[in-house]
Amino acid sequence: MSNILVIDTSTEACSVALQAGNQVYSNYKVAPRQHGELVLPMVDSLLEQAQIKLNDLDVIGYGQGPGAFTGLRICISIVQGLAYGAGLPVVGVSSLQAMAQAAYQSTGEKNILSAINARMGEVYWGVYQLQEGLMTLVGEEEVADPDSVTISQLDSSIIYRAVGSGWQTYPDQLAQRSNVSLVIEEEVSFPDAEKMLPWVSEQLAKGEAVDAEQAQPVYLRNNVAKKVSEQGKPA
Repeated sequence: MSNILVIDTSTEACSVALQAGNQVYSNYKVAPRQHGELVLPMVDSLLEQAQIKLNDLDVIGYGQGPGAFTGLRICISIVQGLAYGAGLPVVGVSSLQAMAQAAYQSTGEKNILSAINARMGEVYWGVYQLQEGLMTLVGEEEVADPDSVTISQLDSSIIYRAVGSGWQTYPDQLAQRSNVSLVIEEEVSFPDAEKMLPWVSEQLAKGEAVDAEQAQPVYLRNNVAKKVSEQGKPA
């Protein structure tokens, strides 16, 4: 099996996971505004536990968002620094997909409604369905008011599992808008790097890993993405 390191700081949770051969090591902590201090010590600790070095890795995965602007920038900069230094490719993983994967692994449910509190009265939203062991996006991810998330891809004959801080913040609005049978999974509030390992492993096997310079955050909010893209433009 491949040696894979995954880092996620896209939400209030900060997590790092390491797959070394057939062993998995992980560290997860809900620590708002402490990601920059925690991530590298977490990485060092897991590498030490597994008794391997950064150069022994095959790929570095990262939580690409959607999520908090600052957290995503921290993650991208750290992942690029580590990957450049060790000459490793990278793979991005959706925060929403990771929560859906966590729900599947803990409950066996194959249809997931994933939502993260996006602040400003909105949620990041995605509908996921199991395909060949991986939770796969149905339609598109979006940022929207809880009362207006896209529901055209939902099947009223299915009982969905609902996960994420979006559901915990706006349970009534999202349930009313979804208009399907569902169970809210309280245990999954934020993405966890360990649950990103299956996606990274699959993408690596498919040859979909890219150079570190191509690591990009997914904001979903156009105004944020526009500001970031304009930072590199001359005045």
